[in-house]
Amino acid sequence: MRRLLLALPFALLPLAVAQAHDDDHDHEHGSLGKHEHGVAALNVALEGKTLEIDLESPAMNIVGFEHAASSDSDKAKVAAAHALLEKPLALFSLPAAAGCSVTEQELESPLFGNAKAHAHHDDDGDEHASHEHSDVDAEYKLSCATPEALKALDLSAFFSQFPATQKVNVQLIGPNGQQGVEATPASPTLNF
Repeated sequence: MRRLLLALPFALLPLAVAQAHDDDHDHEHGSLGKHEHGVAALNVALEGKTLEIDLESPAMNIVGFEHAASSDSDKAKVAAAHALLEKPLALFSLPAAAGCSVTEQELESPLFGNAKAHAHHDDDGDEHASHEHSDVDAEYKLSCATPEALKALDLSAFFSQFPATQKVNVQLIGPNGQQGVEATPASPTLNF
């Protein structure tokens, strides 16, 4: 499922290097950016009739916290977020004319019980300043009957459902080549 998306970081490596900072740390899934609350990463690749979408976000953006859910309220937030993420066509609006349907999906997060949290220590090694970062990773593979109708991807519903997300850094490979785009609630539409 990740064949197309694996090529994406290499294709856009110059963009990623230009945006990287010395204080960035790598994530388990190869993200070139740092764990930054309010910011998510979205990789989108269209090849033929196959559209792959890969979302990486701090759990804080999705559920409002990063610790293991122990209270009923926290467990309900995690379950609700998981249910929303299981409906990518509702979160990532695609033109109906493209006739896209989900063929595969995978959701991964320590909050869902199927991934490890990332430990972070301050520069002095102070154990008291140590805390864990929990991410939410979602991978989707869609089959589109009429891929030429894919002119745009609208993230309005995503920003509406997860309002703590203030920015999504998008790397996109489509029929018009590759591009790096920043989507925000005020500018949620990406053009292929």
